[in-house]
Amino acid sequence: MKRQVALVGAPTDIGAGHRGASMGPEALRVAQLGEKLRRRGVEIIDRGNLHGPMNPWQPPENGYRHLPEVIAWNLAVHTAIHQELQAGRLPIMLGGDHCLAIGSISAVARHCREQGRNLRVLWLDAHADFNTSQVTPSGNIHGMPVACLCGNGPRELVELGDRVPAVTPDVFRQIGIRSVDEGEKRLVRQAKMDIYDMRHIDEVGMKRTMEEALDGIDENTHLHVSFDVDFLDPSIAPGVGTTVRGGPTYREAQLCMEMIADTGRLASLDIVELNPAYDKRNRTARLAVELVESLFGKSTLMREPD
Repeated sequence: MKRQVALVGAPTDIGAGHRGASMGPEALRVAQLGEKLRRRGVEIIDRGNLHGPMNPWQPPENGYRHLPEVIAWNLAVHTAIHQELQAGRLPIMLGGDHCLAIGSISAVARHCREQGRNLRVLWLDAHADFNTSQVTPSGNIHGMPVACLCGNGPRELVELGDRVPAVTPDVFRQIGIRSVDEGEKRLVRQAKMDIYDMRHIDEVGMKRTMEEALDGIDENTHLHVSFDVDFLDPSIAPGVGTTVRGGPTYREAQLCMEMIADTGRLASLDIVELNPAYDKRNRTARLAVELVESLFGKSTLMREPD
């Protein structure tokens, strides 16, 4: 049987500090995500886009911007992703900004508990996203999803899934980090978050970094990849609202994705923070699709698959 993959669009920039991530799902479709995965032998079901409140573009209240709207979007994402997992499909959430990972990862964690499986989350991002209302410089909730998932955030988001906290910090492996707010650094260290920042990658290389991040994965592991497009260096991926220089190169990113594919354990995926308003002729969306193809087994290496 062909592997079944469900595309679930979440077109909102409700948690971001810039407009435009709401156009991300359509940009990925224009870049032929579904068609190219079909060529990899995958059966694609495109569920279209979820619906939620419009972005009111208001200042923060009590440390959070647009909290009611963020809650509504994440509830919709949680329900949709959990349904796809229950049906035995691999869900790909097409974001949208990274606050939506609260909904997707809480759904994945719930599914893992129901199935008795272990969870590993690879967080590919320039940012740790471990802010809280007390330390955030902006109030934008796309800088808080990891903290919320680990139980540090507003009650409505922390209690989104079937358990509080939805996950513990030890399930995360954060890769490509290079921009962490001052107050956030203290929280990350307290949580003992497993971070492979760009200095680590520079010092030991992407191959060893991925070997460390993937260590311990076995046949009972559900591997979730949360792919923030600003993980990539902006010289190759300009279409994001929060570019940070010094990210992985094209070849480093390809190796990262290929090594994930080699595990054979990829079971769910987020693609977030793609912002066509900052892109050039959909260049970043096309690159993101190419990297997702590599996640599904397309290799630039002249070798037989394992």
